[in-house]
Amino acid sequence: MEENLRLRVSSSPHVSSPETVRSVMLDVIIAMMPILVAATAIFGLRALIVTLFSVISCVLVELAIVKSFGIENRICDLSAVVTGMLLAFVLPPGVPLWVVFIGALVSIAIAKMVYGGIGNNLFNPALVGRAFLLASWPPAITTWTLPALLGANKFAFGGDYVSDAVTGATPLAVIKESGFIYDLGKLFTSIPAAKGFSIESLFWGNVGGCIGETSVIAILIGAAYLFYRKHISWHIPIPYILTVFALTFLYNGSGRFNITASFIHILAGGLMLGAFFMATDMVTSPITPKGKVIFGVGAGIIVYMIRLFGAYPEGVCYSILIMNACTPLLDRWTRPRVFGEGVKAQ
Repeated sequence: MEENLRLRVSSSPHVSSPETVRSVMLDVIIAMMPILVAATAIFGLRALIVTLFSVISCVLVELAIVKSFGIENRICDLSAVVTGMLLAFVLPPGVPLWVVFIGALVSIAIAKMVYGGIGNNLFNPALVGRAFLLASWPPAITTWTLPALLGANKFAFGGDYVSDAVTGATPLAVIKESGFIYDLGKLFTSIPAAKGFSIESLFWGNVGGCIGETSVIAILIGAAYLFYRKHISWHIPIPYILTVFALTFLYNGSGRFNITASFIHILAGGLMLGAFFMATDMVTSPITPKGKVIFGVGAGIIVYMIRLFGAYPEGVCYSILIMNACTPLLDRWTRPRVFGEGVKAQ
């Protein structure tokens, strides 16, 4: 009888979750599949080739580092696959594959493995890779190729990767260079293939841009899955998007309130992809709800300042990286205090 009354104590943790890093990453990959399907439909086979090459490059780079330095092999956690997909999504479909490989090398070797691998990195690896490529080869990253003119046969393994297509700046760049004209029908009449360009085009994705940024509907489908699986919450993406929407309504460079400008700024460029798939990265974003909201608002303000007052027409990449750097401070400032913490003894 006494034996049955004895407490059996085991070491912690006593409560476990069925979720693992691999299961979370697999859900993120599933959420990104609608974006990849939409990109392939819009840009052709080239989008799929760039994405697969980016994924393979990231996996091989991480595997090489693991083998070379005797680090624990975590290839099977699929984090390198996620990084490869996200890196491809923020690159244009006509980018040379050697540029993609360099981006993968920087993303994995410098932005991830230098910090000790997944869970230790301060910055989003895919965005570090994009920022490096943007600083090193701007034309390869900022050239807008019209989706109707970039066919599946445009492989562009190197050299002049845009010679057979109509190219130009991104929609945001065109708007900025025009002096912030938001009448899209008039603005793009000089580009025959862009006739009929509208808010609807931005929503469905039938515009030029990076592989994973153009189709907002596909991004929202993927984001809905992440919300359903409870991997992300509203605390970062909603304040992020609403901040940009509100600020561009109040002042958008056109000299008047313009709700069309607000919709253009949240639908064009990488804001939607960044808000739902990059700013919400669990490793590089705050852990407290209050910290997440501050993160989202701060990122939105940075995007607005860069787009309206900076030399660069897009600002999503830098806004998230800057707020990544602020994440440790936000966690420290917003974490709940234990009762009595900070109270000096009498």
